[in-house]
Amino acid sequence: MTREATTTLKQNVDQGKDMNVTQAIKEKTISQGLKYALSTGNWGTNSLGDVVKTGVSQVLNRFTFASGLSHLRRLNTPIAKHGKLVKPRMLHNTHWGMICPSETPEGQSTGLAKNLALMTVVSKIKSVKRIIEILESVGLFCLSELESPELIPNYTKVFVNGTWIGCHEDAEECFKYLKNAKVNHFDN
Repeated sequence: MTREATTTLKQNVDQGKDMNVTQAIKEKTISQGLKYALSTGNWGTNSLGDVVKTGVSQVLNRFTFASGLSHLRRLNTPIAKHGKLVKPRMLHNTHWGMICPSETPEGQSTGLAKNLALMTVVSKIKSVKRIIEILESVGLFCLSELESPELIPNYTKVFVNGTWIGCHEDAEECFKYLKNAKVNHFDN
């Protein structure tokens, strides 16, 4: 496409015509390139003509409603499939309830392509400050407010994004309040 446009613009300059970029770039070239990239999943070529990225686009699997949902919730780990590393293929403890333990392809990409569980909800909260404010309003003790370290086993530890922010006396009450606040989108 670049060569075509350069050639056309050079010809216009040599003939004394005005440079018209819209005439130099053929819309057919762009549409055919996009159709090819979307249908094959191969995007871009280098100077040797080799494909730069493969698998960028895929045909959506719609055999059943569940398979379509599963396809849309796929997570790919950017690690070479032929590698023999075991750790990236395994589920971590923190994935419980969010990543489906059985929905993974067979063969070389086992464990590298994971799927979100069907009931997983991805939230869009940007700051944890609001969550901490809600927890404090329900009776969260900050670590600095605890009278002595011996009292910690009597309370439930509260973690936000892996950081221990405090303790709470009644875990069930705190959980119910947080669940209600989530349903109401943390507005109150």
